[in-house]
Amino acid sequence: MEKTIKPGTRVTRAFACERSVDEDARTVSLAFSSETPYERYWGIEILDHSPSSVRMDRLKSGAPLLIDHDNSVRSQVGSIESVEIGDDRVGRAVVRFGRDADSDAIFQKVKDGIVKNVSVGYLIHHATLVEEKDDLETYRVTDWEPLEISLVAVPADHTVGVGRSMDGGDNVIEILKEKKVMPEITVEEARAQAQADSNKRVAEIIALGELHASRGGDKLASEALRSGKSADEFRAQLLEHIAKHPQQPTAEIGMTHEEAKRFSFMRAINALANPGDRKAQEAARFEREASDTFAAKVGKSAQGFFVPVEVQKRDMTAGTGSAGGYTVATDLLASSFIDLLRNRMMVMRMGAQMLTGLVGNIAIPRQTGGATAYWVAESGAPTESAPTFDQVAMSPKTVGAFSDISRKLLLQSSIDVESFVRNDLATVLALAIDSAAISGTGTSNQPTGILSTSGIGDVAGGTNGLDPTFAHIVELWSDIAIANADFGNTGILTNAKVIGKLMTTLKTSGVAGYVVEGFPSADGLTSVAGLRGGVSNQVPSNLTKGTSSGVCSAIISGNWNDLIIGQWGALDLMVDPYTGSTSGTVRVVALQDVDVAVRHAVSFSAMKDALTA
Repeated sequence: MEKTIKPGTRVTRAFACERSVDEDARTVSLAFSSETPYERYWGIEILDHSPSSVRMDRLKSGAPLLIDHDNSVRSQVGSIESVEIGDDRVGRAVVRFGRDADSDAIFQKVKDGIVKNVSVGYLIHHATLVEEKDDLETYRVTDWEPLEISLVAVPADHTVGVGRSMDGGDNVIEILKEKKVMPEITVEEARAQAQADSNKRVAEIIALGELHASRGGDKLASEALRSGKSADEFRAQLLEHIAKHPQQPTAEIGMTHEEAKRFSFMRAINALANPGDRKAQEAARFEREASDTFAAKVGKSAQGFFVPVEVQKRDMTAGTGSAGGYTVATDLLASSFIDLLRNRMMVMRMGAQMLTGLVGNIAIPRQTGGATAYWVAESGAPTESAPTFDQVAMSPKTVGAFSDISRKLLLQSSIDVESFVRNDLATVLALAIDSAAISGTGTSNQPTGILSTSGIGDVAGGTNGLDPTFAHIVELWSDIAIANADFGNTGILTNAKVIGKLMTTLKTSGVAGYVVEGFPSADGLTSVAGLRGGVSNQVPSNLTKGTSSGVCSAIISGNWNDLIIGQWGALDLMVDPYTGSTSGTVRVVALQDVDVAVRHAVSFSAMKDALTA
């Protein structure tokens, strides 16, 4: 009697991997199916490999390459590039591996011949009984649909020529003895099933998108839903996107927003200042655990307490008596520690860029030359040219700054005091980083600041320095404009001595109009000859030119977007309880790894011999 297996049955079978590896393209050619008979508990199964018997649409649309048939996106290590059935009636595919760490590890094992077995997951839509012998039935599957290809370590049956993978527990087979074709269903049932399939597709796509929202997965999911992509098609697209946008290492330790709010600078400092006080140590147990977790992640020991990146980024809008152990509830409109740092750095107000939470040395690409255009005669061809690139390297350098806090203040639990300490630490660190960005020497463990960067423009006043004039400001602007760098956040930065001098310096002798009109605003910004200007006494006023020793000031003109400040890891808090012991103060030392880089030297020009006396 002819019998039919229930449509939609999902099963798997495995084969030995035919390893043909293209390392540059990260592809592997493999066999995934054949007509080799395979014994299941309900009979012998033969997969028919006639073109009309195999539904290849899913595999051809970029179906996933998985590990052990795990349908979660975390187990997807690649996608299927192409698929075909040869004259030998064997299904073969070319699969491409992703570039993330997990995918690359599996790719290496395939290249090394460690992972050899391939398994295909498929749906049976129609199978026909073709032979019955010794109570063993043989079925030829004449309508089946491959869904995905998996790499497996241990196939279930090594005795049947090629590897075989175990059936999943949900592969229930129903023999329909009454009919030889798929049973009919009503229109209502078909609509209900279609709606259920659509809901499942939408739920899977949204879940995958949310899982990778930090890398644009949510936007890709929205596009996939609008364009009608299947979940498998979206999974392949997402893998491609992740491969092109690999996750950068992060210094974060996975603290929740509530945990970040709970972390107290004051409790950590108090515990450091009183190592023998059991109460202080117990109160700071959470801060110690957070610090130890960060230390374990980055493989670096704290000299005191690490303040994790999530804590430095937090926004504290209010405090309560129970949150973080505070006993005074006071509204606090204070931004994150990192924002406090930025707001106190004049170079940031001018437009410098800050990269936070870095891990390891980094290299920032920059273009050093462009392609060339040519005019050619009819039927002629332009000479080939291409842009050239190099990299700006940045590596962490440790800056230390300190603030003195009274012992009585340390005993306070008010959130206002917490804010005061955070602001104070941010201020002293900001001053140190700001100064390094402007005039760091690049020696003695310092970053290389703008004034020490080779290749910036140079506007010279005179042999022994010279009073700054309108002509000098024009030349400073011209230097960066001629280099095509006069876009973005351009402006002039100098110290108060120079601004005061320019406020009394006429643009043109005998004609009304000063180089700087009016006083700077409270945030240190002003206008210098119509250009955006900034005032900061971090800009040195003790430079030497000829016989003018220690009295020359610097004026810096630039596109400040090309100044980059990198911040690595976490803030490290140390306490010195001895230096101010006689006055009842504790010295808190804040250590932070930072570096400074000028992306394009031609984006800046400086006058280093401006006289103001």
